[in-house]
Amino acid sequence: MKSRKGAYPVIISPDSGGYVVNIPDFGIGTQGDSLCEAIEMARDAIGLMGIDMEDDNEAIPEPGTTGYEIRNNDILTYVDVDFTEYRKKVDNRAVRKNVTIPYWMSVAADKADINYSRILQEALVNILDLRHNAVN
Repeated sequence: MKSRKGAYPVIISPDSGGYVVNIPDFGIGTQGDSLCEAIEMARDAIGLMGIDMEDDNEAIPEPGTTGYEIRNNDILTYVDVDFTEYRKKVDNRAVRKNVTIPYWMSVAADKADINYSRILQEALVNILDLRHNAVN
């Protein structure tokens, strides 16, 4: 599975007690108590917005496609986001799937104390070429 990645420009403005972050390509903002936290919050905001856009069948903007204005004390930096990895990190909820197998196979699997969910996950990891991800 090919990862979708981008390094998006963000403008970080010092504010009393912290930093305000503007993310022009997405038209969103966030904040942080420290510079490090502001950058982490920017990455999180971009990741969430990106996967929400994907879920709504909207195109994720290309980095640097929107103009932006920088004032004297502002910090212009870039925040990288791998949307595929971000989705795996935050959208890792379990989903129930029903499967049908022959009765004789069910009996043999039950006798062997097979975990059906684990087997299905391992098979999907191999079929979808997701080997670099751990199976829960």
